[in-house]
Amino acid sequence: MKLDKKAQDLLFRHARTATVFQDTSVPEEQIQAIYDLVKHGPTSMNQQPLRAVLVRSTEARERLVRHMFDNNKPKTLAAPLSIILAADLEFHQKLPELFPAVPHAKEMFSEPAIRTASATMNTAIQLGYFIVGVRAAGLAAAPMSGFDPKTLNAEFFPDGRLAAVAVMNVGIPADGSPAHPRLPRLAYEDVFTTV
Repeated sequence: MKLDKKAQDLLFRHARTATVFQDTSVPEEQIQAIYDLVKHGPTSMNQQPLRAVLVRSTEARERLVRHMFDNNKPKTLAAPLSIILAADLEFHQKLPELFPAVPHAKEMFSEPAIRTASATMNTAIQLGYFIVGVRAAGLAAAPMSGFDPKTLNAEFFPDGRLAAVAVMNVGIPADGSPAHPRLPRLAYEDVFTTV
């Protein structure tokens, strides 16, 4: 590995999903620095369909919490920053500027079902990069899929262009968070085969 062990530990081995955060705000500049790093991660045809809504105001936080599953409501309400990570289902409109080598790239996604599947998959890829970027900034990320996507999308994205993929709480973990032991991971042999 070219990345030193300390950095590997920060990003993966010692990083945990926090459930409780310190009461310390996450400034806009820090989120921008994270994005300025992780935006370089590859997506298919440089689609970059991830769109993010930083939920900061009390009113917006209460609107978001209404759509979270019960066990995620108190965590989201108390987090210093919650982010709705969504797929832009019209990402193909920007492809001519993002992927100029293929002038007809936009037309390749004229079929809505193909476009939606591609937007969702590539947003999930970008979500993974974002988690690693949050950890690289010394923060903890708590991604959640425990929300009602139909009502959340209607509340925050009524025009249907964006579709929520995850909600992530971000901040400095409180002492003792998480309190539970790390869950097991699959072994290499369980994941990889050679053909």
